[in-house]
Amino acid sequence: MEKLYDRLMKDYRLREGLNACINCGTCTAICPAAEFYRYDPRRIVDIVQSKDEAEIEKLLKSDVIWYCGECMSCVTRCPRKNAPGLVIMALRSLSIDTGFFMESEKGRQMYVLCKDLCGNVLNYGYCIYPREFHYKGHEEAGTVWEWQEKHLEDVYERLGANFDGEGPGALRKIPDSDLAELKRIFDITGGTERMEKVKEAAMKKAEELGLSEEEYFNKVYTECKGAHFNH
Repeated sequence: MEKLYDRLMKDYRLREGLNACINCGTCTAICPAAEFYRYDPRRIVDIVQSKDEAEIEKLLKSDVIWYCGECMSCVTRCPRKNAPGLVIMALRSLSIDTGFFMESEKGRQMYVLCKDLCGNVLNYGYCIYPREFHYKGHEEAGTVWEWQEKHLEDVYERLGANFDGEGPGALRKIPDSDLAELKRIFDITGGTERMEKVKEAAMKKAEELGLSEEEYFNKVYTECKGAHFNH
């Protein structure tokens, strides 16, 4: 069986993002995620560079690799031009390919992202589509959004948007031809296959737990049992 490190090295993001790390910790010092999460990009790059298969497998099964926001602040400060953010991307990709992402709380939440965020992009052309952003599932948005949800057309008209309208303007209806092109991009780049792989693993876990798809979605969406934060 091919080693995990060798599989990682086939990913161009790791080949471009790992240039003999000197373990100085500058990436961790500048990292916004490290300020809030128990996350240390220096340590992650050190583990990958060590080629320790057992430790790499632990990373692939951990919550840690899902904390990064991929802002790439690390690249701008690294004296060796390493890109821990790219290393993280490669680790995330391999974690999904191996199915290890289902071992972590944050990894399982990839199902939520695939279903909601990618679903919005493919169905409407927007990462967040107002008609699919419900107060019931996002109470952190506050009661102002609860009111807006009931008055979307009026609110966006007053703001000058072309909400679900034809032609140009904010929140306009994206033509079907453009949505079809987006779908082709997902198909060609492997995005569709990746989403299907995440859903397949999620539905298998839901069946093991005796949950419906909606029940499983709500479980992984709201679950936060791990010690993720620094405080």
